[in-house]
Amino acid sequence: MAGQGTGRNDGRNYRPEAGLSGADRVLAALKLLGEHPDGARLDDLARELASPKSSTHRALAALRRAGLATQDEHGRYRLGLDLVRLAFRHHDAMLETAPVRPLLRALVERFGETAHYARLEGSEVVYLEKMVSAGSGPQMSTVIGGSNPAHCTGLGKALLAHNLPCRDAVDRYVHDFGPLERRTPRTNVTSKALDREFRKIRARGYATDRQEGGLGIVCIAFALFLGSPVQPSGAVSVAAFALRTPLPRLTAAAGEIRAMISGRLGEAALSPMPHAARAATLAGVTA
Repeated sequence: MAGQGTGRNDGRNYRPEAGLSGADRVLAALKLLGEHPDGARLDDLARELASPKSSTHRALAALRRAGLATQDEHGRYRLGLDLVRLAFRHHDAMLETAPVRPLLRALVERFGETAHYARLEGSEVVYLEKMVSAGSGPQMSTVIGGSNPAHCTGLGKALLAHNLPCRDAVDRYVHDFGPLERRTPRTNVTSKALDREFRKIRARGYATDRQEGGLGIVCIAFALFLGSPVQPSGAVSVAAFALRTPLPRLTAAAGEIRAMISGRLGEAALSPMPHAARAATLAGVTA
């Protein structure tokens, strides 16, 4: 209940408990800097932390090394821009994933497997949301904020298929990010093989992972167009252990998954601009 304890830790008028040491002191110093947008001197911070100046200085030095705090020419400490960027990225990710969370929960309930939402960053997919089925045994090792090579994941291929709409674009991608890692004997790493697969993905509307990122793991993934009809904002997938849920079982439910997506996000979420117009737009050509 508010008011109990020796200080508040809800982020407003934060005052730490006395006797802090080690990592606790570093974190207390970080929170305290948030109370001083105009900066604070070492003496003032040490007094508010109820810690020796030498210990407070070490805590601040650790924050500076991590890019989470800075010190100006007048000796005043402030929160670092790296922390601000991290906070805004986290906030943006929360806003971005909010619309897809009900869909992920529905997919988990339907298949009893793991559902992901990810976006493309360079040659990797970054996981922004993950939901798992409780009590379904072994789970995927993916973590929110983690990444995997795009060319060997269902999520990544669903996104690349729309971002690389022609063979020339695939060639440039392989040149810029190659040599691509061959995670398993099933991983496609050449322009020819990837272009052929991307054409199939665009034609049928979904991508698959046939144990290309890791043996024993399969998935089906759909690109989502939540903000633009040209480039997907991200992709959603159902990932499974092949022995528990074989890939044919997932692909047989592709129509059902599409209906689940359109029912929760709208048909436009699955309806990109026609391929020819999209290719022209991405190439900077006015049709």
